[in-house]
Amino acid sequence: MINLLQNTSTFSRALPFLLLLFFFSSCENHDEMSTTESGDETTESNIISPNLNIPSDYLIGGFAIGTQSYTFNRFSAFEAIEKTAEAGGRVIEIYPGQRFKEDDDTPFNSISDDQINELKVKLQEHDIMLVNYGVARMSNPEEARAVFEFAAKLGVPAVTSSPETQEQMDFIEELVKEFDIMMAIHNHPKPDDPDSNYMLWDPNYIAGLLDGRDPRLGISADTGHWMRSGVSPVEALQLSEGRIISLHLKDVDQFNLQAVDVIFGTGVGNVSGVLEELIRQNFAGHISIEYEANWMNNVPEVAQNVGFIRGWTEAAN
Repeated sequence: MINLLQNTSTFSRALPFLLLLFFFSSCENHDEMSTTESGDETTESNIISPNLNIPSDYLIGGFAIGTQSYTFNRFSAFEAIEKTAEAGGRVIEIYPGQRFKEDDDTPFNSISDDQINELKVKLQEHDIMLVNYGVARMSNPEEARAVFEFAAKLGVPAVTSSPETQEQMDFIEELVKEFDIMMAIHNHPKPDDPDSNYMLWDPNYIAGLLDGRDPRLGISADTGHWMRSGVSPVEALQLSEGRIISLHLKDVDQFNLQAVDVIFGTGVGNVSGVLEELIRQNFAGHISIEYEANWMNNVPEVAQNVGFIRGWTEAAN
């Protein structure tokens, strides 16, 4: 280098090369720092999220993925199990009003102990795990207790409901402790009516209901309904950090009440960002694909959504 400096002509010719060498060396070091920082932000955290203890046999790429049976609300619970399996799902969440099976119109929330045994055989036949029951009404202590008693018979680790007041949260919290079954608060869209008192569309309001509560109380995050309310799913999940029990995962075509469900990755829902955030939060709940379109023949779309998550997790790993 000393000789180079002593020879002005040689130095002039070498200077561009030295500058390029310095530039690429600096970029390489910056990229290494960015990769480390990005990794710290997206993959490493000490967040303790609700854990449903779903066996690894029922996971796809580390996520428990299946359906909310409302996706198949034109069909029975038995048919919803069949369609979930056909679409490649591994878990299911069944809603209260669904009829039991094709030749039995008993509402799901009224099935007998014998029918529950039939249900468990059906689940086993298709190797599907029932992980949640809801969205169930719990407007008073008696109604809530009936839901938890039914959930205990079903053997689910969680139930989903829509309590809107601290008074409702008080008696639900006691039941969560008594039965050791989690309860997830579900959000519907912000009403068009300016005089409406409904506030569960707002993740800040739900956070207030959960503040200081038992860790088995959390959120069933409907990402589609957040977007219909003008709320970013990723930002709402960040606000709900450590409280996510389940998702009704959707992608939609726009941020307003008129939004229509679309295949994951084709809408405005940033499903990849949602999955990244779930990983950051050490999410150990379940993802219910709730596809509210093409009601009579939506198994192909549900299968594509399962495939999106499977492909994303494979690429991420």
